[in-house]
Amino acid sequence: MASEETKITSGSLIAADQVEGTDVYNLQGEKLGTVDDIMLDKVSGKAIYAIMSFGGFLGIGEKYHPLPWSTLTYDETKGGYVVNIDKRMLENAPTYDMNDDFRWTPDYGRRVDKYYNAPSYW
Repeated sequence: MASEETKITSGSLIAADQVEGTDVYNLQGEKLGTVDDIMLDKVSGKAIYAIMSFGGFLGIGEKYHPLPWSTLTYDETKGGYVVNIDKRMLENAPTYDMNDDFRWTPDYGRRVDKYYNAPSYW
């Protein structure tokens, strides 16, 4: 078993804990937020959503923004993900408060997919 300090990567594969904390940028190169978590399909193991923090100041007022995984593209030169989303679009996107006891439902997932015009997982 690998130690906590071991980084597991192979080609385009990466351990989920290494994705957490990765920056997310828009096409203009502006940092939008950071990947805080990943939602995986329990059966296939595929990443379905990246949960990104956005907004607020010094962690106050930040919201979680689920982004369909299909909207992210990894950019090696930036060392982060790029999405075709601007800050204005994020301000109106489906979110949930970091301090809430949030329960993900299929209806919420469909709402996220529809908002970003992504293929629906549900």
